[in-house]
Amino acid sequence: MVLKLMLASMAAFAARAVPVVAALPQSKSFVAGASGEMEMQPSPIEPSWILAGDPVARIAEHSRGQDDAAMTALWDCTAGEFRWYFGWDETVMILEGEVHITTEDGVERTLSAGDVAYFAGGTWATWRIDRYLRKVAFLRKPFPKPLTMAYRLRNFVRQGGAQGLAA
Repeated sequence: MVLKLMLASMAAFAARAVPVVAALPQSKSFVAGASGEMEMQPSPIEPSWILAGDPVARIAEHSRGQDDAAMTALWDCTAGEFRWYFGWDETVMILEGEVHITTEDGVERTLSAGDVAYFAGGTWATWRIDRYLRKVAFLRKPFPKPLTMAYRLRNFVRQGGAQGLAA
């Protein structure tokens, strides 16, 4: 009994003596702030993508998922027309201004303040901004195709799809 008490005391002392840097990193379970106070950084558009004008883009990262597979950012841009490659799945909400979008398959749409749109990762779209645009972007890295198929199979099985195959 005394030995157990001594071991417990030593363990407690050792735990208190461990430096803070050895502790697990704290998670950011809640991030908030006024969008007007976020520091915008230059985010140049790839010159070969620019079709007209001299658009100047900036970005401010708001938050990032712990696994680096998701991110929220503010983005703004001056007038111009350019092609844009979406490397990540991206949902946008237009905060200010207006943009004319043409997708790879020819769908045309004008987005203005309050509109929400989704762009699949791995796709292109042409953006035409006549004056100024400010948006919030919610980005998520797409899963590799084999992993996507595994998730779809898992969901199929969970939804009882396997029962239909067994019958």
